Amino acid sequence: MIDGTPLLFWPPLGQRLSILIFHRVLERRDPLRPNEPTAADFERMMAFFARHFVVLPLREATQRLRNGTLPKRACCITFDDGYADNLTIALPILEKYDLPATVFVATGYLDGGRMFNDAVIDAMAKVGESSIDLTKIGLGRHSLATEEERLLAVTRILNVLRYREPEQRNEDVARLLEIAHCGALPDNIMLTSAQVAELDRRGVEIGGHTVNHPILTSLDDDRARAEIVEGKRRLEEIVGHAVTAFAYPNGVPLRDYVRQHVDMVRSSGFEISVTTAHGVARRGSDVFQLPRFTPWGTSTLKWGARMTVNAWNGKAVTC
Repeated sequence: MIDGTPLLFWPPLGQRLSILIFHRVLERRDPLRPNEPTAADFERMMAFFARHFVVLPLREATQRLRNGTLPKRACCITFDDGYADNLTIALPILEKYDLPATVFVATGYLDGGRMFNDAVIDAMAKVGESSIDLTKIGLGRHSLATEEERLLAVTRILNVLRYREPEQRNEDVARLLEIAHCGALPDNIMLTSAQVAELDRRGVEIGGHTVNHPILTSLDDDRARAEIVEGKRRLEEIVGHAVTAFAYPNGVPLRDYVRQHVDMVRSSGFEISVTTAHGVARRGSDVFQLPRFTPWGTSTLKWGARMTVNAWNGKAVTC
């Protein structure tokens, strides 16, 4: 088929494991979440990967990468953070195409929680004024006259908040919500504990993603270790068995985590961990720093081209 034409240029030699990263799958397009696929987008993408790739569970793919039996165009599907739509929207599509997946869950937001980025996005969407002044909390003054300006404001605010310590970040978000006068925000966008257990029962691997989704480099070693260990413990309590895969929050090597955090993840009992560095994993790759990539856009032809270019990339950045 024409959408698979770029895959004719897939590297002919060497094993390459592509690991896809998603967060949400939306019912309809959201101008303040432009990179999140709709259900229709996601179904087209999953049909494309079912046609042209060998989609494997993350654990199996990693084992086959180690022992040299990974098939050509092998890939894995992963989701970060623990959104309820991973169960309600994405999973039925994955089941339709018989595709395995892993969901990495930040346990602090289960059961009615809300991640800071979603609070900011939803608040900015509801502000009735054409601008907002957040200088009192060190987040600047922003025009909100157009959707484009609201998206730019969200991006700039999140780029600052992301690197604040969790307690300070929570305080600043609470103050932002007061300034925005946005009223009540949704409290059902994250998974519940029962939904995590349901994902596990239906064959989705559950992975660790800390408790509060902090940037690990913003914490001292004791707090970073506690975030990793406590998130794992809580998930194991929910699913009733070992949780062996982990995703670094934000996941950029050398900026969001460093070598000592890799060692913490390993010593905490995880067997695999993933980053957000682009590239593919190869035989001999560090299984505690597996790269991930998702071809953006809505064109299947471009997905094939972008996956192929990513497969040709050099060694992924690690610590």
